[in-house]
Amino acid sequence: MRGPPVCLRKLTAEERSAVGALARSRTAPARRVERARIVWRASRGETPPAIAAALGLDAETVRRRTRRFNAEGLAALEDHHRSGRPAIYSPEEVAAVIAAALTSPRSLGLPFAAWTLDRLAAYLLEHKGIAMRRSRIDEILLAEGLRWRRQETWFGERVDPEFAEKRAASRRSMPRRRRAA
Repeated sequence: MRGPPVCLRKLTAEERSAVGALARSRTAPARRVERARIVWRASRGETPPAIAAALGLDAETVRRRTRRFNAEGLAALEDHHRSGRPAIYSPEEVAAVIAAALTSPRSLGLPFAAWTLDRLAAYLLEHKGIAMRRSRIDEILLAEGLRWRRQETWFGERVDPEFAEKRAASRRSMPRRRRAA
C-alpha cells in the first residue's frame, strides 16, 4: 500500500544543524536518532521507500514522521506523551501506602523492626484491605522519594535494638600466624 506523496519542507539552518548532529549521535535515545535520520535523508531528496529500505522501516512510517516534522519542526523528534493505563488506586490508597511505609512496624504491634516489600504488601492487605503488588508499592514509594532499607547498612546503625545481646561472642575464623624469628 502506498500512501499519499509527501515532501519535506525546507529546513532552517538551526534545524539542519540539530538534525544532522542528532542523526550522527551514538549516545542519544535510539528513537530520536531514527527520526533524525529519516528527516536528514528526506532533506537530501531521498524518497520515503528508499529511506524505509535503508533504515529498515515501513515507508508509511517514514511518511508519517516526515509529515509530523513538517508540522512540528524539531519537536517532532521527541516522544509524544502517551496516556497509558489509568491509575487504579485512589489517592487515599496511595496515601495509606506511604503512611504505612513511614510508620515503624513495631509501633503497629508487628514482630519485626523494618519493612520489606512483602511485609508491607501483606500488612496493607490484612489491615487496610488494599491488595497491591510489590512492584506498584515500590513505584509509589520511589515517586515519593523514599528508598528501601536505607538505615540498614553494614556501617550504619542496626535496626534491631537487641542486636548486641543476640549476637554471640565473635571467634577468629583464621588461626593466628606465628611471627618469624
